[in-house]
Amino acid sequence: MTESTVLVLGSDPPPKLDRLTGRARVIFTDETSLADRLPSADVLLAWDFTSDAIRGAWPREGPRPRWVHTASAGVDKLMCPALIADDTVVTNARGVFEQPIAEYVAGLILAMAKDFYGSWELQRQRRWQHRETRRLAGSRAVVVGSGPIGRAIGTTLLALGVKVDLVGRRERKDDPQFGLVHASDALNGLLAEADWVVCAAPLTDATRGLFDRAAFARMPARTRFINVGRGPTVVEADLVAALREWRIAAAALDVFEHEPVPSDSPLWDVPHLIVSPHMSGDTLGWRDALAEQFQDNFDRWAAGEPLLNVVDKRLGYVPVQ
Repeated sequence: MTESTVLVLGSDPPPKLDRLTGRARVIFTDETSLADRLPSADVLLAWDFTSDAIRGAWPREGPRPRWVHTASAGVDKLMCPALIADDTVVTNARGVFEQPIAEYVAGLILAMAKDFYGSWELQRQRRWQHRETRRLAGSRAVVVGSGPIGRAIGTTLLALGVKVDLVGRRERKDDPQFGLVHASDALNGLLAEADWVVCAAPLTDATRGLFDRAAFARMPARTRFINVGRGPTVVEADLVAALREWRIAAAALDVFEHEPVPSDSPLWDVPHLIVSPHMSGDTLGWRDALAEQFQDNFDRWAAGEPLLNVVDKRLGYVPVQ
């Protein structure tokens, strides 16, 4: 195979692509020059996975990359009709973020159940105030999103004694981990019994605005809601109202409709809401892991072998086998 051109839509720090030295010509670009450079690239690495510039820059005709890899689990930032329609292969970072996100969710749930924030605040005030906290074992979690991240979250919660209802696009019986994976049309009934609701779903036409006023109204007042999937799956104004009116007990958001969250956003001041800056999957060394994953897949590309983590562009995610 002749030397390939790898175009990197980058951000600081750049990826460590030492294994490509002598095998590929690596060119870094920013959003302003992306459209001009796409036609000459064989491969596009969307290292800056927060950028949506690819959607506007993707060529409608003529040469274009034959493979696009995004250094993220979600692909909604890069999908556009022209990319979906052509034969370019899209891959994602499946395998890097699942367990870190599961640990983050478990940490949030433990912190909420055991009122760690309350203990810290009382310590700050030098107040000795005994309280009773919630027991996790026997509580029920509804995890929306049956891909690798949702499954890792569910498995971690099972280990804590939590009963887990996993919800996917369609029903799957005899699942080796969860017994039954519920279809999306079962969600409304499951919300009514949930102590914890965790959204780990990709952003698709079916999930956009999924958690709205009606969804929060179906949850018991004891429910805690967590979103580590995609920001637009939640109607943020409806969540704010649900928390201010005490219709649900608490929430935690790691993803948002607009990132970074503006300083004047009402989300900063909502009672019983934890706001974190899209960091649930970012553990020490995560960038190196992403670079290694891309280079492993490049080895397959160079050898003419099938790529790993191929996204179904019309579904918007890597299908679970």
